[in-house]
Amino acid sequence: MARAKVYVTLKAGILDPQGKAVKGGLEALGFSEVEDVRVGKYIELRVADGSEENLKARIDEMCQRLLANPVIEDFLSEIVQEASSEEDSDPSKFRRKLDLDHKINRK
Repeated sequence: MARAKVYVTLKAGILDPQGKAVKGGLEALGFSEVEDVRVGKYIELRVADGSEENLKARIDEMCQRLLANPVIEDFLSEIVQEASSEEDSDPSKFRRKLDLDHKINRK
């Protein structure tokens, strides 16, 4: 099995009322250094093994047809091998090392 990690974010220029509310809450809690907040979705799928190229194409199709709204959202997907231990599959460990310099798919 493989895992597909999908990140869905609003496109630039689309208003984000949830992000605005979170920013206001952070400011109310004293986190004044936060300049902007954009809220998105993280989706993790377990998928049957296959060629990485085929899996990537199928995941992108899922995003375009259901997981993301291509009119107002961008998405990025990543295929990773299934973790061999429970510690490696801890999503909080992944979030800490998440590097958002990946290009967003703009279809």
